[in-house]
Amino acid sequence: MDQSVTGTDVLFILLGAIMVFAMHAGFAFLEVGTVRRKNQVNALVKILVDFAISTVAYFFIGYGVAYGINFLASAAVLSGSVPGDGISFASNGYDLVKFFFLLTFAAAIPAIISGGIAERAKFWPQLIATAVLTALIYPLFEGIIWNSNLGIQEALENTFGAGFHDFAGSVVVHGVGGWIALGAVMLLGARMGRYKKDGRVVGIPPSNIPFLALGSWILCIGWFGFNVMSAQAIDGISGLVAMNSLMAMVGGIISSLIVGRNDPGFVHNGALAGLVAVCAGSDIMNPLGALATGGVAGALFVYAFTICQNKLRIDDVLGVWPLHGLCGLWGGIAAGIFGLEALGGLGGVSFVVQLIVSLAGCAYALAGGFAVYGILKATMGIRLDEQAEFEGADLSIHKIGAYPEEDLR
Repeated sequence: MDQSVTGTDVLFILLGAIMVFAMHAGFAFLEVGTVRRKNQVNALVKILVDFAISTVAYFFIGYGVAYGINFLASAAVLSGSVPGDGISFASNGYDLVKFFFLLTFAAAIPAIISGGIAERAKFWPQLIATAVLTALIYPLFEGIIWNSNLGIQEALENTFGAGFHDFAGSVVVHGVGGWIALGAVMLLGARMGRYKKDGRVVGIPPSNIPFLALGSWILCIGWFGFNVMSAQAIDGISGLVAMNSLMAMVGGIISSLIVGRNDPGFVHNGALAGLVAVCAGSDIMNPLGALATGGVAGALFVYAFTICQNKLRIDDVLGVWPLHGLCGLWGGIAAGIFGLEALGGLGGVSFVVQLIVSLAGCAYALAGGFAVYGILKATMGIRLDEQAEFEGADLSIHKIGAYPEEDLR
């Protein structure tokens, strides 16, 4: 019976890992549809190679930093067939598919950053940044929140009666990724010609709205694996998580449609804003609270993206700081509001804890972003030269464009 249950859990979390892995195609096509045609190949290659680098870094270092586990054992030990020295792995290879599932979360960090630094970032320095982020910066915070490392969660529970609640990563994944990206974008600088000396802001339209929409759709579908499968076992699965994810997504769509005045880019990203925000409290909110959380996130994205681009003059190409950074921060706080029993939630959360740790996590990520990309900028440079940027990352880095036949004309 135990073997059957474990096998079911393996299948459950494997399906979740596959769904979140598929979300990386969504990240890729969202970027492909947003950047100019001369940078589309780079977006596709960058997301895929970032995943490969993340896998290696997280396998050898990151997972051990977060959970104190390494996989340097025989296949018999890893699959749970025989006990190991000092640690036993669950039968049917459950711990291996759990690694796969959590890897897809870690790999989302460079995928998020990719959209912010698009069109002018060097390729190899970004891969080095990916390795450092998924080996050290992200796992350190992940382990504190999801594995109770360093005793911080215990101290919060003893002081406030509740630890920090982030069921599926509004802050741990999206907030961290978005705020690291802000540091990278600011150090990188704006694309050539984006802002004129006379104060004008030059609009750079998306290259392909259908690709942008496809990316959003893939992400929306995969997000139900991202959230629901965060239970990590079949007996923990909850329809409430699915319902809340749905309602938050819808809230984000409707509010971004209204505030963004029918703009398709805002609408498709508004759906993602709602899903980012609901991750933290998707298991404890009432569906009406999730709808409100998503609605606020959709409007927040539109306003913050506009201010970021036009007022602050931060050239965050896909708006990853507003989308993941700010909406992730809002999601951590929202769990402490709509998760309360007084507002129809299941309780067990503290608003004060949610506020403090959400802010602290984002501050940590911003500092990490400035540190990693600052060192890379000082040592090897992180930006393409003007000629390479003018030609586009596709030809200057990969020696082929998205439409090779057209290049021959």
